[in-house]
Amino acid sequence: MSKRDYYEVLGVSKSASKDEIKKAYRKVALKYHPDRNKDNKEAEEKFKEAAEAYEVLSNEQKKAQYDQFGHAGMRGNGGFGGGGMNMEDIFSNFGDIFGNAGGGGFDPFESFFGGQRSRRQRGQGQRGSNLKVNIKLSLKEMANGAKKKIKVKKYVVCQTCGGNGAKDSNSFQTCGTCNGSGQVRQVTNTILGQMQTTTTCPTCHGEGKIITAKCGSCSGEGRVYDEETINIDIPAGVSEGIQLSMSGKGNAGIRGGAAGDLIITVEEIANEDLKRDGDNVIYDLHINFADAALGTSVEVPTIDGKVKVKIPPGTQSGKVFRLKNKGFPSLNSYHKGDQLIYVRVWTPKDLSSEEKAILEKLRNSKNFVPSPTAEDKNIFEKMRDYFD
Repeated sequence: MSKRDYYEVLGVSKSASKDEIKKAYRKVALKYHPDRNKDNKEAEEKFKEAAEAYEVLSNEQKKAQYDQFGHAGMRGNGGFGGGGMNMEDIFSNFGDIFGNAGGGGFDPFESFFGGQRSRRQRGQGQRGSNLKVNIKLSLKEMANGAKKKIKVKKYVVCQTCGGNGAKDSNSFQTCGTCNGSGQVRQVTNTILGQMQTTTTCPTCHGEGKIITAKCGSCSGEGRVYDEETINIDIPAGVSEGIQLSMSGKGNAGIRGGAAGDLIITVEEIANEDLKRDGDNVIYDLHINFADAALGTSVEVPTIDGKVKVKIPPGTQSGKVFRLKNKGFPSLNSYHKGDQLIYVRVWTPKDLSSEEKAILEKLRNSKNFVPSPTAEDKNIFEKMRDYFD
C-alpha cells in the first residue's frame, strides 16, 4: 500500500508555516490518540502516520528533500521511514507538541502513560549533533540505486554504563533544585499581573537526577568516541548534490539523549563517455565520413553496458538516436529517461596524397553537392540550440 502525501495527512498546504504545520499535527494527533480510540488499530496507524508526516515537514532539510523527491527521497532515513518508531518514541520526540498549551484539558502524554509525565520527561539527556558525509556514486549506482557500507567516526553509546553516565545504578540522587521533575517554575510580576513560566532545570538539565559517581569509561557523558559501520540504502534516481538523511545515525546524545541524524551528500563520479542531462543520458558518437555515407553498426556505452546501434546510410552530423528507457528513473514518478546519441561526423585534418586524390575526384560529384532536406535543416537548428 502506497504512502499518503504528508501534506494530505496533516491537512495543510505546501506553503504552510511551521506554526501551521505544528497546530495541524497536534489536532490530528489528538483526534487519533490511542486513549481516545481504545483498541482501534486504524486510529493507531493514523496516529503514527501523522507523527511521520510531522517529523519530515517540521524539519526544513527533510521537508525540502520531500518536496523535491517525494517519499522516494525519504528512503534510507531510518526511524520513521523504516517504520521503526513505537508510541513511546513518538511521544519522546514530540513532547512539546502534546504539552498542555492551554493550561488544562486533555494531555496525551499524561493520559497515555498513566500520569507518569514527570518520569517520562526525565532522563532524556541532551540530543546528539548531526553528522555530514559525502558519498561518491557512479552513474550506474545513481540510476539503479545502491547499498553502501561506510565507516564513520562518531560518538556512540557507552557500553559500560549503557548511556546513563553513572558508575552503577546506585550512583544517582534526586536533583535538589527541581525535586526530580526536571523543570523549575518561575513567577514574575508584570503590569498585567503575575506570569508563571516553566523552564528546564539548570542543575540537572531536565534529567531530574544527578550523577554521584561517574562512569569510568565515558566520564559521565554516556557516550564515547568510536567508529561505527553504517549501511546506506541509496534510492534509484538520485543526482549530484542531493542530500539524504538517516534519522538517529549521527552522534549519540549525552546521557541517553536522542542521537542526531546522518546527512549524506551525493557526489557524482565523472564518466568519460556519458553525461547526465536531467533524467536523460547524453553520448557523443564520432564516426568517419565513410561510415556516415555508407552506414554501419557500432557499439555504444550505456549505463548498464554496451549495446549495438545501427547507423543508416546518409546519416548527417547532428542526427540524434534515442535509446528508450536507458536513462535515469525519476524519484517522483515511474518515468524513466532515455539515452540520446548525438552523431558527430569526423572530418580528417591530415590527408595522404592518395586520400586527397580520391576526394578530389569526388568533390564535384553530383551526390556530394549539399542538398539538405527539411528534416536535415531541422537537425541543424536543433544542433544550434544544443550548443547555445
